[in-house]
Amino acid sequence: MLGLFGILNLGTRSLSAQRQGVEVAGQNLANVNNPAYARQRVQLATSLTSIGESGPQGSGVDAIAIVHMRSAILDNQIQAEGSVRGSLESQQLALQYAQAGLGAQIDRLASGAEGAAAASGVGGGHSVGAGLSDLFAAFQSLSSNPTSMAERQTLLMKASTLAGQFNQIDQRLGNLRLSLNDSINADVGAVNGILSTIAELNRNISEIEAMSAGQANDLRDARQQQIEMLAKYVKVDVTNGANNMLNVSVDGTALVTDINVTDTLEAYDAGAGQVLVRAVTGGNTLNVTGGSIHGTIEARDVAVATLQSGVNDLASLLITEVNAVHTAGFGLGGTTGENFFNGTTAADIAVNSTLLNDPSLLQAAGVTGAPGDNQVALALAQLADKKHASLNGQSFAQGYGQAVAGLGQALSSVNTQLSDQQAVENMLLRQRDSLGGVSLDEEMADLTKFQKAFAASARLITTVDEMLDTLVNMKR
Repeated sequence: MLGLFGILNLGTRSLSAQRQGVEVAGQNLANVNNPAYARQRVQLATSLTSIGESGPQGSGVDAIAIVHMRSAILDNQIQAEGSVRGSLESQQLALQYAQAGLGAQIDRLASGAEGAAAASGVGGGHSVGAGLSDLFAAFQSLSSNPTSMAERQTLLMKASTLAGQFNQIDQRLGNLRLSLNDSINADVGAVNGILSTIAELNRNISEIEAMSAGQANDLRDARQQQIEMLAKYVKVDVTNGANNMLNVSVDGTALVTDINVTDTLEAYDAGAGQVLVRAVTGGNTLNVTGGSIHGTIEARDVAVATLQSGVNDLASLLITEVNAVHTAGFGLGGTTGENFFNGTTAADIAVNSTLLNDPSLLQAAGVTGAPGDNQVALALAQLADKKHASLNGQSFAQGYGQAVAGLGQALSSVNTQLSDQQAVENMLLRQRDSLGGVSLDEEMADLTKFQKAFAASARLITTVDEMLDTLVNMKR
């Protein structure tokens, strides 16, 4: 039998439980716009049953826990998918920069027989493809009028423009590689900062939960947010440690163990312009398989490197082929042996300054003492259609088109993968929101429910107080 004092205790417990319900609903409402927050629920349970005159009787309700509405499975999936998306986004950005380095928007892809058309179509009159077409057209014009100084000056101007385009592309792609290396350094710095934060959150969670029966839900939310941020930079493996702490490792190297940062990352120059990532303490190079660091390295060492190599090979072949024909010709005064281009790659290709200073030295004739002969000029013009084994049996324009198409295909593939990845991640986020997202309508309903229950419990206590007062007054 509870008695009046037992009922008072029942009312007191109910007041406490409903008050906690109001507090939790208020906490949920306060964090409705916090993306890292997972909603909480007060868990109520019937208090211990006592035996009364009429049988077992309930003694009220207790708030036994504040439940965290999270799913470890969903969190792990979102963390893993975040690494994939981080890699794809950094690849997309790097390839877009490479596209800008070409001075053009790649509107269509081409290879093989369509390469020349695509190359000339990329970037309009300011691309290497258009420059190649202009150069060989100028050779053709010179073959029609080999003694014309105007034609010679026009040819040299077109050749200088093309050389400048090669120089610009090489410089832009070189600067892009440096920027990507800087990006890796910046990402590594961000990773190390997050590792320190996770270790500190491990410490705080462990200490707080050791002193109480419940979970440090808000700190756990913050830790999960940090882990998901970390995953966007680098693919991590997360395991449970002692006292509800989480351990973090990358490629088998432990970085956070309980409350300690056991190792950190550093970017280092591996040579040949390659910045890679290794563990500071362990010293081992890490095989980063996800996150923005992976995407940056992948774009730099595959698509951008392939494009830069292709452009350099094209420039080198152009220099070799044009010079081989030109040096055998004769200028208007019978001079011979001059190269048309100087340099060896796209980085340093340039028109021979001797020719620029005196266009009459252009060696358009095939025999000496015949200024009107056009054999060499015509042979130079015919190089436009010559197929080269080193360009996979393609012409210069087609070879450039293939290099551009390779970048375009890589960018298109990344765009498609990123679109699919975002759909997968959005689905997972919706699933997590359905579990742990805060609903204003639901929280307002709970707030009203707990408020009414609190008022009713207070009314119960008031009633018992009045009954006790009646009993006391009966003695008077």
